[in-house]
Parts: sequence; structure tokens; C-alpha cells
Amino acid sequence: MSENQKQIAIFKGKQIRRVWDEKQEKWYFSVVDVVTALSESKSPAVYWRVLKKRLTDEGGHQTVTKCNGFKLPAADGKFRLTDMADTETMFRIIQSIPSPNAEPFKLWLAQVGYERVEESVDPELAIQRAMQSYLKKGYSKDWVNMRLKSIEIRKILTDEWVKRGVKSSDQFAILTDEIAFAWAGMTTKQYKSFKELTKENLRDNMTNLELILNMLAEASTTEISQAKEPKTFDENKKVAKTGGSIAGKARRSIERKTGKKVITKDSYIKETRISGK
Repeated sequence: MSENQKQIAIFKGKQIRRVWDEKQEKWYFSVVDVVTALSESKSPAVYWRVLKKRLTDEGGHQTVTKCNGFKLPAADGKFRLTDMADTETMFRIIQSIPSPNAEPFKLWLAQVGYERVEESVDPELAIQRAMQSYLKKGYSKDWVNMRLKSIEIRKILTDEWVKRGVKSSDQFAILTDEIAFAWAGMTTKQYKSFKELTKENLRDNMTNLELILNMLAEASTTEISQAKEPKTFDENKKVAKTGGSIAGKARRSIERKTGKKVITKDSYIKETRISGK
């Protein structure tokens, strides 16, 4: 599975890793992540091993054998083989997990599974859902349009990286940091720390100007990569640094002209709420 086919879904603050299978047109969800979300076990991996054995002993071996193994990034960033189950199989597993969240999770699971099938037929639905989600959080339509454009620019860049041989999530992170440091003077982690963010999305907490410069940095990197056609990871790093530096020069020029720092602790949504817009 490519990086673009791996996504994170959120259920009541818990991350559920999932993979979209293009051929079968269905989601596969991480069983351990679901166990973590539903059970109170401090060792969800052990909980799943015990449950898997019990299901097999009780004649539920068909449910267990329908769990496919996918290599997904773990909390430490390393890729490990993870048991994954499609929506139908996951429903059967959930029935074996005593939890007050079982029924709400079933509804959530049905919804996220169905939405992706809809979106594969009509991709515009994904854009509409994203827009509605941002608008409900208080973002303006103009900001949301810009944010959606930034997602498009990011996808074009990651597709270009894949084309140039970039494969692992660690490599994607390193290249992203090269761009961020070149234009913002901080790595992604430092940027988030500066804005006092933890699990929040950094781009969702950028001001208009920050988001525009980040888009410029990534779009520039894509254009340079297409022109230079880097062959090695080190060459990709140089291109990322060059692309980011273009936006970095623009940032410094703006700061000289205005006497203000472009990168602030504020975000677009915070500024909007404070000003009462």
C-alpha cells in the first residue's frame, strides 16, 4: 500500500489506523487500535492475542483468518506487521469486546466505511465533507478554500517524492522538516511546540500568511524536483531545502517591510475568535 492509501481516523479522541484497498474498494482497520479504543486494557496487543485464541477455540477461526497483516507505522515510527480487518469482520470482533462504546463504535465504523466508498465514486464528496468540517469549527470559507488548496499542493508534492524513490514515513518526515526549516527556521516539531500544539494539526493552526508561505515552499519544491529529477534521497533533501528557501526569502522580506514576525503563536482560528470576526 502506498502512503496515500494509509490514513488515520479518530473515534472519541482515539486514533484508528486504516488502509484503503483499491482493488476490493474497502477499508481495513487496525484491530489493536480498535481494541485500544473499546477496551480498558493497558496491553491491547496482549488483549487481542488472548481474544484471537478464544475466538479460534470457540470456532470463530474464520473471523480470525480474515484478519490481514499490513505493515503500518507504530508509535515509535517503525513499521510493524499489524492485524487488520475489514468492516464486516471488525463488526464480529467488536461483538466479543464488552464495552459501553461498542454500539457507538459500530455506527462510527459503518459511517467512515461508507463515506470512503462514496468518495471513490465521487471524490468531490470528500472535499465537501472537509469544507463542512472546517466551517463548523469556525473557519471562514476563504480560509477553508486556501486550506483545501494546501492539501492539494501537499498531495502533488508527496506524489512527486514517491516518483523520486521516497518510500518510508521517516523519509517523508525528514523532507518535510527540510522544507519547514528552510522557510520557517524551525522543524515541524519545533514549529508545533512554538505554537503550543500537541496532537493538533499544524497547518490547521497557521495564520493566512503562514499557510500561504508553506504552500509556496511545497509548490516550489515540487517544481524544482520535476525539473532536477533527483535520483537519491540526499538529492531530494537538497531540492526540499531549495524549495523551502524560496518561501524563506519571502518571509524575511515581509518581516523587513512590516517590522513584524510572520510566524506567531497565534492561529487563524484564534485570531478570528479574539477579534470577534
